[in-house]
Amino acid sequence: YETMLSHSYYVDYPETFFDFYKKKMLFPNALPNKAHTCLVKLEEMGKDVSVVTQNIDGLHQLAGSKKVIELHGSVLRNYCEKCHTFFDLDHIINSKAVPLCSKCGGRVKPDVVLYEEPLDSQSIQEAVEAIAKADLIIVGGTSLNVYPAAGLIRYRKQGSCLTIINYERTNYDSYADIVIHDDIGKTLEAAIE
Repeated sequence: YETMLSHSYYVDYPETFFDFYKKKMLFPNALPNKAHTCLVKLEEMGKDVSVVTQNIDGLHQLAGSKKVIELHGSVLRNYCEKCHTFFDLDHIINSKAVPLCSKCGGRVKPDVVLYEEPLDSQSIQEAVEAIAKADLIIVGGTSLNVYPAAGLIRYRKQGSCLTIINYERTNYDSYADIVIHDDIGKTLEAAIE
């Protein structure tokens, strides 16, 4: 995946990139799961919830989360590289090969962070601020192996509770106040009820 989702592959082999991207990265019929809906329930209970995610699928917003920080962008946003016109996901899906801008003919690029590309500095700053002010940090469904995202939990304030919910052990389990090796949706649902 890494090679085919790299910036250089996108530039050098756009037809193959978009063929792979459409087949392997786009799931337009995907729906939010229990984990997504439980975070929304916390908001509805009056909790100040900031979701910091590496996911690019837009499912947190579809579930109803208000504050979502997408570290790796979103497949739902696509922009012309020349004139910066916005295009939705359907434009990418319905393009025969390489999606082109209907205004200027430029290539339309998904607003996702490809390998070899830096993360958006504004998203990183927003994530750091959200983590630094949080009383409770729930890290779920991630191995915490992808940097710099994995290192963001180091910005938590003293006295905050770090909870890691993941099927597998992570390198940060020893730093957490609570570690649960189970399904995040099931765990959050049980915690809320």
